[in-house]
Amino acid sequence: MTKFVFVTGGVVSSLGKGIASASLAALLESRGLKVTLIKLDPYLNVDPGTMSPFQHGEVYVTDDGAETDLDLGHYERYIETRMKKANNFTTGQIYKSVLEKERRGDYLGKTVQVIPHVTNEIQDFVKRGAGVGTKDAVDVAIVEIGGTVGDIESLPFLEAVRQLSLRMGPNMAAFVHLTYLPWIPTAGELKTKPTQHTVQKLREIGIQPDALLCRADRTIPEEEREKISLFTNVAQWGVISMPDVDTIYKVPRLLHEQGLDGLICDKLRLNTPPAKLARWDNLVREVANPQGEVNVAMVGKYVDLSDSYKSVNEALRHAGLKNHHKVNISYIDSETISAGNVEQLEAFDAILVPGGFGVRGVEGKISTAQFARENKVPYLGICLGMQVATIEFARHVAGLADANSTEFDPQTTTPVIALIDEWQDADGSIQKRSAKSDLGGTMRLGAQSSDVSKNTVAHSIYGDVVTERHRHRYEANVNYLDTLRSAGLVISALTQREQLTEIVELPTAVHPWYVGVQFHPEFKSTPWDGHPLFNAFIKAAIHHKTAKVPT
Repeated sequence: MTKFVFVTGGVVSSLGKGIASASLAALLESRGLKVTLIKLDPYLNVDPGTMSPFQHGEVYVTDDGAETDLDLGHYERYIETRMKKANNFTTGQIYKSVLEKERRGDYLGKTVQVIPHVTNEIQDFVKRGAGVGTKDAVDVAIVEIGGTVGDIESLPFLEAVRQLSLRMGPNMAAFVHLTYLPWIPTAGELKTKPTQHTVQKLREIGIQPDALLCRADRTIPEEEREKISLFTNVAQWGVISMPDVDTIYKVPRLLHEQGLDGLICDKLRLNTPPAKLARWDNLVREVANPQGEVNVAMVGKYVDLSDSYKSVNEALRHAGLKNHHKVNISYIDSETISAGNVEQLEAFDAILVPGGFGVRGVEGKISTAQFARENKVPYLGICLGMQVATIEFARHVAGLADANSTEFDPQTTTPVIALIDEWQDADGSIQKRSAKSDLGGTMRLGAQSSDVSKNTVAHSIYGDVVTERHRHRYEANVNYLDTLRSAGLVISALTQREQLTEIVELPTAVHPWYVGVQFHPEFKSTPWDGHPLFNAFIKAAIHHKTAKVPT
């Protein structure tokens, strides 16, 4: 039977529940258990797809097309299990489902209430995410509850998991609570009172944690651990110190050495082999001993919040590990880039333009793509980054001076990028797709496959077929592809079904490494293998840096 570990947070948010949950999952997986993770988000949005990256960070996309919380990216980078739509749900989804049932009459005229209807729905969603009762059922499901204990919006989730643990019976569920110990410089000590209060709040709800993960900027002394144990009713060996570390890949070993995985296995009566952490030790060793470093400029719209590009950041670092180099990422606001100051990018070994939406800063991205093309700097454009590279090439090489995207200029006369139902024929008329099209003006989401042309950079990376995840609405207009090809742009991959542009590049005879992709390869990168596209990009950056060094 599937057993559950519920992970909650207290005091403040952004302490690293996602990393802690993923690390515990990695430890249990290393003991031979089949593990999955589920994220419960307490906001009323149906999903994070419409939320600003400034507020919520990146939107992570799964193979089956779910727009989810960025913590699912941590999960996939730490364990082998792939995430699906069922691995992330929000209060909005819960209430939407409950209200739809009420409208259908499923509750037979009963008064619909938070308890039991909403809490039962949450439990059903949790069990569905764990595959309970199906062939996909896991040994352990780690359920991370977003927000902090004491928030009004998270109360239904906490009540639901309390009920679920009670219904399942003894040794079927464990509770792990992540908390924070602030260091007060004037007093010269760590303060345990916030932790005491958050556990007290949790116990008022009816949940007694089995383990406390105590975040701080330093190791928690034994005296403080003993005090926390006394005031929270958690055994001292369950009070785990989680100090800041220089790489998140040290966290699994840190938790293991303090016995967290052993504690959970004892609580859940799981008889497993010892944890095997050699791959994590090797990874940490690689991080600590790079053979060199490269500098990458990331020119984007949401650079004030690094979580906006979390998966891209991680993919670059993974590729650095694969190439035995440290990757230094400099975030540059595309609004600050213009044709007059784009020369500042000369200082970098490679340039990446990530995805994004909206017109703000787009001309800076176009200038960036032009600089990379003309100065033969390795360039990787992701989603919007591919589209601005296509627009730039159309304007300055293919002779389409007014080339643009209808996203940025709805009245453009040369829409090289547009929604499918906005494509223009050569005579200027609008080409309308069949009403049966499931892509017209809607988001293209999830994994799709494309055929890759031989004798291209893309083919050297992917082979004959590429399958990657998507999240976009606008496409390269098929009516301009022949013009772009004639001017020298290589369309190296097209979707198998609709023949839509997936990868563009410049011939290696013209540019050493210049690639734009419509999909989001960063979502499939792992620290163990990197991602072939990012690996090739960083390899090109290393070669470019070497070529710049005078002999």
